[in-house]
Amino acid sequence: MIDKFKQAINDATEALREQAAQFGEGAKEKSFQLIEEWLTVFPKLEIYGLEIRSFALSVALSPALEVEMVGRHEDFRPERLEAIIQETRKNAALVSVFTTIRTTYNLHRRTLANLNDPLVVKIRVRLSPEIKVYLGVPLIE
Repeated sequence: MIDKFKQAINDATEALREQAAQFGEGAKEKSFQLIEEWLTVFPKLEIYGLEIRSFALSVALSPALEVEMVGRHEDFRPERLEAIIQETRKNAALVSVFTTIRTTYNLHRRTLANLNDPLVVKIRVRLSPEIKVYLGVPLIE
């Protein structure tokens, strides 16, 4: 009886390992698909005044692409940002970047602090993309 119980546990453990491996491969494949999609977005961001400063790929269970872009505050005044968002409204990735920039500027204005150069946009593409906007050079990362 104990042998049957041990065998059942071993079988269940093996089944879980196989499922985890399949999930891991599926997540990795989906991450690479997302990265491929974003590779077409970066040249479009450069057209609007964001220059790629650094580009990195990390490969793990969940691969990630990390890109740091730099722009000038003058190129992203409120009225220009609204126009850009309207121009890019059919591209979810572009809209997410520009709305994050707009929101960062709006929140910054409310602090009444000085605006520091440069505008830095960091984009980390993985299963859930992450966009960070810095107004000035970040001291802590």
